[in-house]
Amino acid sequence: MSETNNTARAAEIRIRSGHIDDLEAINTVIEAAVMGWSLPERVKRLSLPSYRYDVIDLDHLDLAVAQVGERIVGVAAWEPAEQGEVPGQDAVVLLHGLYVHPDWQARGIGRALLGSAREAAVAQGAVGLLVKAQSEATSFFAAAGLEPLPVRDGERDYAHRYWWSLA
Repeated sequence: MSETNNTARAAEIRIRSGHIDDLEAINTVIEAAVMGWSLPERVKRLSLPSYRYDVIDLDHLDLAVAQVGERIVGVAAWEPAEQGEVPGQDAVVLLHGLYVHPDWQARGIGRALLGSAREAAVAQGAVGLLVKAQSEATSFFAAAGLEPLPVRDGERDYAHRYWWSLA
């Protein structure tokens, strides 16, 4: 697809539930996104397997995919957060991952996927959505209105945590 034809308008982006038949395309998006991070190539290659999803993950995660035409260009995955992830909060949803293929970034796809995760969290009765962001994604989550959470325990707390209150 040429770059001039690569521009997605909101009407062309379809968000739907992801399923087992989508795993190969989902992992292609994840690989492209991770390989675009500002990390040493070796670190990206070694960490990439931990970011990919497989059939077993589908037992624990809910997935949404962003599709333009027949092509999956983004994915979001979430699950109930473990107790104590956010002190004083019970029903919390953890955004496990949000990835948009680099060719499709900055077109509203990430926000649409984040909105899908938020809607699911509300439907599940969660009081908030927790995000453990990759350092380069912090500006995205801040711009989307999520609040940074302070690091209270440096050994336990992930450095780039964001909170979206659903109250």
